[in-house]
Order: sequence, then C-alpha cells, then structure tokens
Amino acid sequence: MRPSRALIDLDALRHNYRLARQRHGGRAFAVVKANAYGHGAIACARALAGEADGYAVAFVDEALALRAAGIDAPILLLEGVFDAAELIEAARHGLWPVVHHAAQIEMIEKTTLPAPLRIWLKVNSGMNRAGFPPGEARQAWERLAGSGKVRDCGFMTHFARADEPESTATAGQIRCFDAATHGLPGERSLANSAAILAWPEAHRDWARPGIMLYGADPMPNETGGLRPVMTLESRIVAVRELAAGEALGYGARFVAPRPVRVGLVAMGYADGYPRNAPDGAPVAVDGRITALAGRVSMDMLTVDLTALPDTGIGSAVELWGGQIPVNRIAQDAGAIAYELLCNVKRVAFAWSGG
Repeated sequence: MRPSRALIDLDALRHNYRLARQRHGGRAFAVVKANAYGHGAIACARALAGEADGYAVAFVDEALALRAAGIDAPILLLEGVFDAAELIEAARHGLWPVVHHAAQIEMIEKTTLPAPLRIWLKVNSGMNRAGFPPGEARQAWERLAGSGKVRDCGFMTHFARADEPESTATAGQIRCFDAATHGLPGERSLANSAAILAWPEAHRDWARPGIMLYGADPMPNETGGLRPVMTLESRIVAVRELAAGEALGYGARFVAPRPVRVGLVAMGYADGYPRNAPDGAPVAVDGRITALAGRVSMDMLTVDLTALPDTGIGSAVELWGGQIPVNRIAQDAGAIAYELLCNVKRVAFAWSGG
C-alpha cells in the first residue's frame, strides 16, 4: 500500500475539548463541520460522546449523518436551513438551527412543523457576513416568539478578529452584541476558539471551539496546552544524488548548491500537502528535522537528506503533527491551518484512542 496516512489521535481530541470547556466555563459545542476539519466527523463525534454538551455543523446533511451514526446530543446548524423541507427535518431530528436573516423567520412562520424548534438568533455585531443588524435583533426575536413554533431562542454572534489580541474590534463586537440583546431572555454563545483563549469577557453560556479541538492554536505564537490530533505521515520511497548545480522538480525551483542527497516522499498536493510550501519548510525524517527541497508535485515531494546519511528507503516522514506544527506549514505556505487540515484527502486514515 502507498504509505501516506493521516493518524488521528482521539485522546488528544478529548484533551483539547476538556481544555476548551475548562478555559471557557459553561457548556461547549464541539464544532465538527467540514468532516471535523478533515479529521472524520463521525469518529470525532463518537469519541466525544458523553463529554461534549453538543456539536456544531454547517448544515442539515452534516447533522443527519451524525444522527444516523447514533449521536443524540444537541446539534447546532451554523448556517441554519435553506428551505422548508430542511426546516421540517431539523424539527423532526431535534436540530438547533441558527436564524440569521428574515427569510428564515418567514419560513418558520409559514411551515407546519412536527415539533417546536430550539433556535439561535444570530446578531451581526461587526463581522458583516451573516446575522441581523443590531437594531433589528429585538424585532426578529419578537417574530420568532410570536410564531408559536419556537420553544426556546438563544443569541449568538461571530468574531472577525478574535485571533488578534491587540485589536479593539472584538471588544467592540461584544459591546454591540450585549446592547442589541439587552433584556431579551435566552442563552448566549459568543466565543469561538480564539475568544475562548484570549477574550474572557466573551465567555457566556455556550462556547464554540473549532480549530482548537484539533490542536492548532488560533492565536499567534501560542501553544495553549493543546495537543495535535492529526499526524500527516508518509515514507521515503526512493533516494538519489544531485551534483552541485543540478535542478530538482517542476520549474527547477531548487538548484543544488553542493552535492545533495534527495529523498522522494509519497505525498503531494492531491493528498492535501500545500503546493505553495517553500524550499526549507520543515519535514521530520526518522524523527529528525530536515527540509523540503523542490516544488511539491501532485503525488510526490522531495526532501534534503544530506545531513541524515542513515536515512533511506522506508524512513518515516512526518509532514505535520507532534514534531512539525501544522500552523508552521500553513504559515510557510501562505495559508491557514484550517485550510490544510480540511484539504487532507486520498490518504489512508487511522484513528487511535477510540
């Protein structure tokens, strides 16, 4: 078998969830949208069963897959629903839709439902992507309460710059949200991963930890006690020697400054390793750090083994994980950890600690 694998440490996932919940207080939705950020939504949700207060996904189909897998805890629909049929499914399966625009309220008012809904009303406190303007939040709540189809309504918002602790934007969003929802009954949910770690004034009834569950700290240059959940690994499958001045790979980006021993790794951008990773990006071979050399191909990449003479065909390669932080590779590639983790595909997956 091709030796590329993504190893998922479910014990680390549970550790990170407990840390998020402890840092925030109250309850926490484990965000498992986008296939748990590439880690396997069903496996991750099952690993957190009995610990997670609830889960959060993007849309109905993601939630129904969890229900079919036996997950019976609350599931928050972050995008809400898109039509009346989905609204009925949400009511039937006890899903908690987010309502963030007037057409969704109208849908609730007009649709005959099998059960009353638990709703989260989203307030646009400054991200300007989704949610009711602050001045319309009370009217939206009144319409939901008056529909006769909502048994409970909470309030939420989302931060645009919570991962920038020096910015005043998050404090402004918190003030805006509090003013818009003042005096209205219902639970509150403000804190994403970055706000859990950096903005205690955003800690309310429910947290929404996402990227931190998977061990990638959202804050710059922090570790936060998180443990990486995914290790992306492969092996050296061939070795060659380059003479000084010889070029390597597409575009001849890497030119050997001296005789260089090169290892070929069964991993490429079709597997999820970023094509934009530069020469010098760290790679661990048999537990020791070396560097990417040459442009990443669809199925392969190459690393400098010159300083590791005892490595060769069969040597273990870590692309990210416990030795190589995924944030470091994302930074080198001009990306973010979310993108890299979500893009892992085609490799074999193995879960431990289940």
